[in-house]
Amino acid sequence: MIYILEDDASILKLVEYTLSSNGYEVRGFDRPSDFFKAISEEKPELLLLDIMLPEMSGLDVLKRLRSRREYDDVIIIMLTAKSSEYDKVLGLDMGSDDYIAKPFGMMELLARVKAALRRRGMKGPTDDGRLSYGPILLDSKAHVVKVDGKEVQMTLKEYSLLKLLMENEGICLSRDSILNTVWGYAFDGENRTVDVHVRRIREKLGEAGAMIQTVAGVGYRFKNETQQ
Repeated sequence: MIYILEDDASILKLVEYTLSSNGYEVRGFDRPSDFFKAISEEKPELLLLDIMLPEMSGLDVLKRLRSRREYDDVIIIMLTAKSSEYDKVLGLDMGSDDYIAKPFGMMELLARVKAALRRRGMKGPTDDGRLSYGPILLDSKAHVVKVDGKEVQMTLKEYSLLKLLMENEGICLSRDSILNTVWGYAFDGENRTVDVHVRRIREKLGEAGAMIQTVAGVGYRFKNETQQ
């Protein structure tokens, strides 16, 4: 299920038609109040979220969703004004998974949606899709992260970033390489986005978050602390 929160009726109808004609189940909303009522009853896999909305801004909607752990696994793609670099960076820092600048073509939109959903379900590097270091288990087939056997809810980007670090255990990855790999395309914003996501991952992992090490002036490295 894909939800669209967009107050421009023409854009909303066109996006609904494009996605539904390509086999996706879609629900559109033009007001945050209607959207929040719907999401409390049925959680979507992905949300296309406009920034300029009545009642409250899209950034406020994003903040509200990311403050609730039950919505951490909802993929959120922001729809932003082409010239608003600040909104793009702020949205990513607040937990959005991607952004599309208006005006956008329907083929671009469809490609971004497919890519985001594909990244969620991509297979892991091992036969059973599981990465396990110390108390952390990442299961790519189930798209689950566990610490000491307890499931930890993560956003798509948080999950993808942790997976990248675990796949490269012991290797220092630069912020630029992380941006290019996890975000899936050349990213023209500030690379502090990586720092924000790493901080959130560490918080969610608790004590196990110390396994993500900062390499000053370069980037980050996942180090299995149980190894000598």
